[in-house]
Amino acid sequence: MRYDPIDNQLFIQNRDKLAKRMKPRSVAIVHSNDIMPTNADGTMKFVQNANMLWLTGADQEESIVLIAPNFPDEKMREILFVRETNEEIAVWEGHKLTKEEGTAISGIKNVKWTSEFEKIFYTILAECDHIYLDSNEHIRNASEVETRNARFVKECRALYPLYQYERLFPILQDLRCIKSQFEVDIIQAACDITEKGFRRVLDFVKPGVMEYEIEAEYLHEFVRNRSKGFAYTPIIGGGGSSCVLHYIENNQALEDGDVLLMDVGAEYANYNSDMTRTIPVSGKFTDRQRKVYDAVLRVKNGATEMLKPGNRIPEYHAEVGKLMEEELLNLGLIDKTDIKNENPDWPAYKKYFMHGTSHHIGLDVHDIASIYKVFEPGMAFTVEPGIYIPEENIGCRLEDDIVITENGHINLMKNIPIEAEEIEEIMNK
Repeated sequence: MRYDPIDNQLFIQNRDKLAKRMKPRSVAIVHSNDIMPTNADGTMKFVQNANMLWLTGADQEESIVLIAPNFPDEKMREILFVRETNEEIAVWEGHKLTKEEGTAISGIKNVKWTSEFEKIFYTILAECDHIYLDSNEHIRNASEVETRNARFVKECRALYPLYQYERLFPILQDLRCIKSQFEVDIIQAACDITEKGFRRVLDFVKPGVMEYEIEAEYLHEFVRNRSKGFAYTPIIGGGGSSCVLHYIENNQALEDGDVLLMDVGAEYANYNSDMTRTIPVSGKFTDRQRKVYDAVLRVKNGATEMLKPGNRIPEYHAEVGKLMEEELLNLGLIDKTDIKNENPDWPAYKKYFMHGTSHHIGLDVHDIASIYKVFEPGMAFTVEPGIYIPEENIGCRLEDDIVITENGHINLMKNIPIEAEEIEEIMNK
């Protein structure tokens, strides 16, 4: 791994939180993700299951964690299964976790080879009535690919039909959305790497530069600071492309007088950052660009103040919409008649600000959490309003990562330049 070792107390505490939410005489099982194929003998880059990471820190394929809090034999209450290696695997694929390393990373003392799972699982079931199984129930999940956990659900229910089956997702969703200080520190590290990338790019951007060159500058800075790279596919769009919400081609030349919207973030230790900044390609905003920019910044600052205990996403988004409505009126993009005749399900401001303002962030960029859960200390959110005016080739979005505290919030990106004057000053040094 590239990153500094994580204190395994994080994973020990996480498993303890889960165990306290499980029913008596129960067992929970989470599998690693598969290594996904491409074509011929090719494979995609391995991405670990986030719940496996949260519970164990084990970032390796063919891993399983078993948690049976009430099993009579204390040694069998937590077991990590890892892939057994050999000389051929070591030559072709490199080092795999030893049992000792599995213990060091996860804090689980009992580490077995994955090949031993079925026999041990059968032994555990003799003292269990409930089986907790993992599944991807994120409200935006639309994948048709069957995961290792999904296959295990089918196999387990077929082999052991008389047990009581429980959903693990609702518990982990509720637990994972509250970040411990360990996790906040890791996300902060990812944000700090993102800051380095952004400052590098501010010195690099000028008319004629290609969008993919900017992508390369970010990647260089991220990787040299011990990140695997981008937390998600980067959006780097100049001119009219700044108005395309999920523009990922990044293949156009930047033109003098355009704005450049960059939605990028570094990962660190499998946790993610998510930043958006909009800058002037020439190094100075036009008057109109600056008015739009300042309007978005005011909405972002107002929205950030609403990220505090007691709020909820539906009410929060509605209030942010009111802030945006006022700014769009002042910019002359909508008028009172538009508001009077608006569809309540699609307010007038949605013509220029059509997406939500915030989402949870953590091990997943769009981290799991109920949108109806009341905000609590420890929740980590993005805050990312934007105004998109295709007819003017102006798309402006600004985004920071925020952690809610008992008395308000902490901005993990407070050191990343965002005021227009500071951005222009850095670009014109």
